[in-house]
Amino acid sequence: MNTDAALTLLCSLLLTAAVAASGARFAPDAWYAMQRKPAGLPPRWVFPAVWTTLYVLMAIAAARVYLAPDSPARTAGLWLYALQLLTNAAWSWLFFGRHRADYALLDLLALLALLSATLIVFAAVDRLSAALLAPYWLWLWVALYLNASIWWLNRNRHDHAGAP
Repeated sequence: MNTDAALTLLCSLLLTAAVAASGARFAPDAWYAMQRKPAGLPPRWVFPAVWTTLYVLMAIAAARVYLAPDSPARTAGLWLYALQLLTNAAWSWLFFGRHRADYALLDLLALLALLSATLIVFAAVDRLSAALLAPYWLWLWVALYLNASIWWLNRNRHDHAGAP
């Protein structure tokens, strides 16, 4: 790996680490403990393990696309990637910070749409980069099930779980 590639990868890792750190500021709390949970909820230790892996894969994918030859697809892919990172960062704040499972669910739907578009555009630039994002895309479907289930199971409560 040359110096430019190493520096690009380091910057990409730092960017995704910043997103991870922003999300980590909003952790499960007493509100979350009181929510009814769906069947199939993984143990708490699974989430940091999965997200650490996903963030590393995301950073590698973005660095590969950044290092690809300049093209409209490359530019569009990087913009989509940045937008999905922002949407990703907003989820923890909405769900754990604001206790809004409903708004977090809408954010997650937007995130899935943005990531789907990112995958398509990344595939046009660098197929391996798209493949590296595939586990993230799959995990977001798990997150969608969990978020939607928590919203649905708690929608009649008066603690923002299902507030419009």
